[in-house]
Amino acid sequence: MFKSVFAKYVTAVMSIFAIGFAILLFIATSIVNNYISRSKIREMDSTAKALQNVVSHLAVDCEPENFEACFQAAVEKPELPLSQLISALTGRDGDIAVLVADANGNVFSIAGFHLTKGQPEERFVLSEELNGAAKQGEQTVQSAQLPFLSSAIPARVEPIRNFERDYCGCIVVCVTQLDSSLMREEMIQSILSTAMLVLVAAMIAVYFISARVISPLREMSIAVDRFAKGKFDTRVSVRGNDEVARLAEAFNNMADSLDNLEKMRSSFVANVSHDLRTPMTTISGFIGEIRSGVIPPEKQDYYLGVIETEVKRLSRLVASLLDLSKIQAGERKFVMRQFDICEMGRQILLSFEQPIEQKNLQISFDCDEERMLANADQDAIYQVFYNLCHNAVKFSREGGELRIAIAETKEHKIRVSVYNEGEGIPEEDLPFVFDRFYKSDKSRGLDKSGLGLGLYISKTIIEAHGETISVRSEPNKYCTFQFSLKKAAADERE
Repeated sequence: MFKSVFAKYVTAVMSIFAIGFAILLFIATSIVNNYISRSKIREMDSTAKALQNVVSHLAVDCEPENFEACFQAAVEKPELPLSQLISALTGRDGDIAVLVADANGNVFSIAGFHLTKGQPEERFVLSEELNGAAKQGEQTVQSAQLPFLSSAIPARVEPIRNFERDYCGCIVVCVTQLDSSLMREEMIQSILSTAMLVLVAAMIAVYFISARVISPLREMSIAVDRFAKGKFDTRVSVRGNDEVARLAEAFNNMADSLDNLEKMRSSFVANVSHDLRTPMTTISGFIGEIRSGVIPPEKQDYYLGVIETEVKRLSRLVASLLDLSKIQAGERKFVMRQFDICEMGRQILLSFEQPIEQKNLQISFDCDEERMLANADQDAIYQVFYNLCHNAVKFSREGGELRIAIAETKEHKIRVSVYNEGEGIPEEDLPFVFDRFYKSDKSRGLDKSGLGLGLYISKTIIEAHGETISVRSEPNKYCTFQFSLKKAAADERE
């Protein structure tokens, strides 16, 4: 079943919040309960110590058998310190209770307990555990069982002795309620209220964050659907500078590349159609005229030469297309061997003797050494070198300079430069000159026979050698192409 990104975010955030606040609630309640328990125990101990000090003063002059009478007399008089102290301690929080027992463990005074209905004259007796603990000395009993309570509670036992250190009785201070249900409920309500507020704020944040992420993705989905239909004009809005923005920017760059590639393919189809139709029309027309006798026998050799030229042109066109197909399929193999790149340059330059003379070009050929050996595929490099020189001659202006320079770089590589003065390449076209099917001369004024594949093939060949090829140009002034080659090692030279 389809589940949106927003729904996934909401589910994840709510799950994290639920688990997190459940853990927080458990830890908080545990901490509060432990704190309250320890506080009550400390309060119980301090209460017992305070009462023991006051009652001990009363018992100094009392005999053990008269201790109850002395204590009752002190308690029944509200103006006396003992009565005031007991009332203050037991009435402060409502969960501290005080029992006073004689030497035999008979409880004759209870303060702070809300006892169940029973006989008022009923007398309680301390357990042997508490009475024994009192006789042994002051100590805390964690689970004291009192006769009028069903469950055990913590108690602090303080012995009372007279002037002769005779045991007269004891004081038992109890904590009737260790936990605080009210405080715990208030804390739970506060945590839940805070959790709801935080959850609402988180949902709002998730909504805007997910919208920030989902919006470009939706735009990309729409754009991809249009791309599938051959429409490459859709772009994604770029907002901010985060990963989503960089993804949108990369998507737009891809769309631009696809759009440019589609335009170049359309131009390529048009160019190929033109370049195939023109020579075939010429060949068909001349052959028909020769066969019909329209062209006299003495001129047939000339027109057969034209037909031969057009056939060679078609052959070059088909060869370029096959070469491109092999490169794209990764089927072209390169055989590395050493050869003289300077001699190759001279031979290529001589092959353009006729067009050079027709344009009256000024030739300059500079080579650092008479022979410079490169290590590469000779046929492939010849194709690159020839293509660059062919373009340089074709786009040179009348009487301009054509310069070929071959030099060794600091990295011990061979750099080949082909410079010509002429139209140059517009600045906006420089990033695309090595793309497939790209032609800067879109009017076909100078480049009537090119397909826009030569520089792409040249770049592919050079990069297959692990080297680089680049271009510099200034419109209406000059253009320079240069590429690098690996120099043959000393032990490889002939």
